[in-house]
Amino acid sequence: MTDLQSAIAHVRAHHDYILRELIEFAEIPSVSTLPEHKPDMQRAAEYVEKVLRSMGMSNVAVMPTAGHPVVYGEWMGAPGKPTVLVYGHYDVQPVDPLNEWKTDPFKPTLAGENLYGRGVSDMKGQDIAVLAALATSLQHGGGLNANVKVLIEGEEEIGSPNLDAFLREHKQMLKCDFSLNCDSGILRPDLPAIVYGLRGLAYFELWVHGPEHDLHSGQFGGGVHNPAQVLCELVAGMHDSKGRITLPGYYDDVRKLTKAERAAMARIPRSEKELRREAANPPKMHGEAGYTTLERISGRPTLEVNGLYSGFIGEGSKTVLPAKAMAKISMRLVPDQDPANVEKQLRAYLKAHAPKTVRWTLQAFGKAPGVLTDPESVAAKAAAAALKTVFGKQPIFRREGGSVPVVSQIKDILGVDSVIMGFGLPDDNLHAPNEKQHIPTFLRGVESYIHFFANL
Repeated sequence: MTDLQSAIAHVRAHHDYILRELIEFAEIPSVSTLPEHKPDMQRAAEYVEKVLRSMGMSNVAVMPTAGHPVVYGEWMGAPGKPTVLVYGHYDVQPVDPLNEWKTDPFKPTLAGENLYGRGVSDMKGQDIAVLAALATSLQHGGGLNANVKVLIEGEEEIGSPNLDAFLREHKQMLKCDFSLNCDSGILRPDLPAIVYGLRGLAYFELWVHGPEHDLHSGQFGGGVHNPAQVLCELVAGMHDSKGRITLPGYYDDVRKLTKAERAAMARIPRSEKELRREAANPPKMHGEAGYTTLERISGRPTLEVNGLYSGFIGEGSKTVLPAKAMAKISMRLVPDQDPANVEKQLRAYLKAHAPKTVRWTLQAFGKAPGVLTDPESVAAKAAAAALKTVFGKQPIFRREGGSVPVVSQIKDILGVDSVIMGFGLPDDNLHAPNEKQHIPTFLRGVESYIHFFANL
């Protein structure tokens, strides 16, 4: 039996142990955006530290940042071989609305072939898959065919505000030939995929202010401009009747989809019916005219309202004219769009359209540009060969609609490309109630990572 065969055999004999590691990790409520979970963030970081130490990595440390810590470890036992920086994150999204969960989000529950719980797919499942592959290769597969550095951060779900500084400060420590980013997924349990493109992100909080405090709608309704009404009008005007975004200059820098890219997307076996099901069955799909749904959700820029708040929103009635209203707005950007320019475009729109009867403020949060990687790189070919071995078919190279800011940060700061290969599924309910990880796909992911490192 070869070292590779031995590693694969060990994984198949220890599925229960690997799954138990995922469950233990997912039980930690490491919600990075909520201050009350700061102790849980530390616990999650220490859990990753323990896993790295147990597999025999060197220089393992929980390293502080201005926010939540980064966990680092390395194995440099393959002189003359490439060095891979493995990226992951241990933080998760909030669980709201809690009443829509069928199980406790932090008591991972097996049901059929799925494990339900917050973070089991995004991205603790992907973390454990690649860490299990590394541990198995090191301890039961004769070592690795590459040097490996592991970086697991705790702020991805809030835009990685301190990662840029960390990468710059530790640039020499993180020196590598390329990065493996596991924060991704495939299309179906039987259809592997590698992501070569990601959209960027610009996130904003828009407040509209009117009177100094809420007013009686009977006393002042009709005499004071309602901030909630103004906000709704401003938000509604950000798209035209064809679904195009109306911010001045918004499309000026958008890199258009090529004919080859559109043809490749058309070959991806995801029908409109499947996409509608994955999107939780809206009455009808909607978006920018002139593009298919798949093109719109992966290769075109967007502007979405993530949340609205104003006035009285409790049960029953309270006849107030609210003093203020707020919208949370995110934009998914494509290559060549600059998040800073997009903010200027949004401010120009608000300045042109907001009436003088109110005041408005705009605060920008996470920012990241869109990115395209080389699907013909040595690392991408190693990933494709691994997926073909495990799944029995060639993977699809695709663009994904989500944002992973670290891909562009690693490119800009460390000067290397990333291979983006993870094992979530489109119906995993990421960022939503009842998040899940398909266990057979997760275990295939472990084997795929073992083959990937062997192929380098």
